[in-house]
Amino acid sequence: MYKIGIGVVCLILALIFGNALIVSGKGEGETMCIPMGVIQLKPPESVEAKRPFVEFNHPIHFGDTCQTCHHQWEFDEPVLSCQTEGCHDGVVAPTKAEKGEDVEELKITYYKNAYHKQCITCHKELKQKNQKLELSGRVLKENLPNTGPTGCKECHVPE
Repeated sequence: MYKIGIGVVCLILALIFGNALIVSGKGEGETMCIPMGVIQLKPPESVEAKRPFVEFNHPIHFGDTCQTCHHQWEFDEPVLSCQTEGCHDGVVAPTKAEKGEDVEELKITYYKNAYHKQCITCHKELKQKNQKLELSGRVLKENLPNTGPTGCKECHVPE
C-alpha cells in the first residue's frame, strides 16, 4: 500500500512538472529526468543473449534509495549505465582469479553476476522477511509486500 502511495505521489509530481520528475543538478539549468516506465535490462551488445531481456519496472522500486542500485552515483553527476567502463563491464564469466586478484571483485564486475546478485538477493531477502512475519503469529493489518521474482523464468519472460 505504501509503495502504491509513493507511486501516486510521483505520478502527480510528474504531471505537475511537465510529465517528467526532475531532480536539480549542481548548476542552474541542469536537470536529470528519472525514467518512469519499464527499463529493458540486456547484456552488452558484444554478448549473445541466452535468455530474453529482463523488463525492470523502475517506478515500483522507488521505495528504495537510488544508491541501492546506482551505488556509485554521487547526486551531482549523471547516472551511468551499470555496464559503464569500470563498473560492471565484464563480458566473460570469471572462472578463477589469477595470482593476486580478488575473486569476489572479478565476479561482481561481470555484468550478469552484478545484476543477479543485486536483484535476486534483494528479492530473496524480502521473501525471508515476509516468511518471518507470517510465522510470527502477529495479526497483519495489510497484505505483505510482493517480494518480486527470484527465478529465471519469472524475470526472463519470452517476448
